[in-house]
Amino acid sequence: QVQLVESGGGLVQDGGSLRLSCAASGSIFNINAMGWYRQAPGKQRELVAGITSGRSPNYADSVKGRFTISRDNAKNTVYLQMNSLKPDDTAVYFCNARGLDGRLRSYDSWGQGTQVTVSS
Repeated sequence: QVQLVESGGGLVQDGGSLRLSCAASGSIFNINAMGWYRQAPGKQRELVAGITSGRSPNYADSVKGRFTISRDNAKNTVYLQMNSLKPDDTAVYFCNARGLDGRLRSYDSWGQGTQVTVSS
């Protein structure tokens, strides 16, 4: 079983910055892809940014140029640097990881979510 633990959410003013972290632990053979999703009240969960082994990161149009996803493979950790935050970025942010566990079974794990609130 692969567990994800997120941190770094909080309250920030319009135009501010936050950095989210997500660490994976457990029986991990590999992590093929990691990503950040968000869900605002009354809306569907949406992909914010993703990073897949061997590929360039991808971003939602609404965050391009403001958010940066990065990954530390040695620490099984993914980060989301969020700059120029807007009130529309307010949501619960979830980390996702997919790959093979120690028994070479595929997994698709989610973190518990971290609240990001941007005040105007």
